[in-house]
Amino acid sequence: MEVPRTQPALAEALLEQVPACHCVVNQDGVFEQAYGDTQPVFGKAAEELAGRAADSVLDPSSLPAWQDRFRRALSGESLSLREDRAGRAWMIRVFPLGGGPGTSHAGCAVREITEFVKADLDLRRAVSGAIKGQETHRARTAQFLHNVVGQNLAALGLRLDLVRMDLDGAPKAACDRLAQIQTLLESIMEQVRDFSYELNPSVVERVGLRSALDRLAGRIRERFQGVVRVQTDATITFSTRAASALYRIAEEAVENAAQHSGCSLIEIAVHSDNGVRMEVRDNGRGFDPAGLQEMGRGLGLFSMEHHAAEAELRLSISSSRQSGTVVRVDVPAVPGGQPC
Repeated sequence: MEVPRTQPALAEALLEQVPACHCVVNQDGVFEQAYGDTQPVFGKAAEELAGRAADSVLDPSSLPAWQDRFRRALSGESLSLREDRAGRAWMIRVFPLGGGPGTSHAGCAVREITEFVKADLDLRRAVSGAIKGQETHRARTAQFLHNVVGQNLAALGLRLDLVRMDLDGAPKAACDRLAQIQTLLESIMEQVRDFSYELNPSVVERVGLRSALDRLAGRIRERFQGVVRVQTDATITFSTRAASALYRIAEEAVENAAQHSGCSLIEIAVHSDNGVRMEVRDNGRGFDPAGLQEMGRGLGLFSMEHHAAEAELRLSISSSRQSGTVVRVDVPAVPGGQPC
């Protein structure tokens, strides 16, 4: 008759089988327990780690990093980080066991995410290609609206002016109806022009970043019940590439805030207090940033990352359930001291 395993034995059997490795380290830096395939991460098998001090078993090149992680966990800090090495990637969590500061043990859980990273890279490439294709399509559509639709509407307006001159002395009712048609035509022309500017990826090239952001804010105000503010430092100049990327990132961030955050205030600020930076802030419900580390990116974030990478800008996002979301874009300076 087979003797049932104890609960600790079952737990150890489970830890040996899960696709991750785990270990427990005490205050003296000794691996008290180790489970799973630890070889790729620590350079030693689990049975070689158990009962031995980290400084006697780990490779000298990786030892300082692991000692720092264990020290921080033993002081009560929980760490989440990614490590890439030799074409492979791991998600690492190091955390205190059994309480906060002063705990006697640190736990470590490591799982390989190489396939996830490859899938994420493939998705980024696909999204990048789709965005570039979308920009091309938008430019062609904007050009058609401006060069064909807009010009034909303008020509129609001139013809109506000629008709109005021909009808000089005609009954007032006919002239009034013609005036109404011209007013409607002017409204349509304005809408076509505005939509053409909105679609055109080079909108910043024509009107500048400040004017483009003002237009963006005006467009959002038409369907957003809260307040939209734009503050820019007029003394800052950007390259066309950086300005266009900043505008596209702001456009995505503002759209996300207006549609999904439930906020009542959106602020766009471009300033140079501590280096040149653009910030898009909202006071909405925010989200859990940890979700981004778990491959929870949406298309909006991929789009912002794409535009930042294309212009070599530094993008960061901070958010909380209590204080809303801040999208920050730092613009590096070129050797001459001006933003890129």
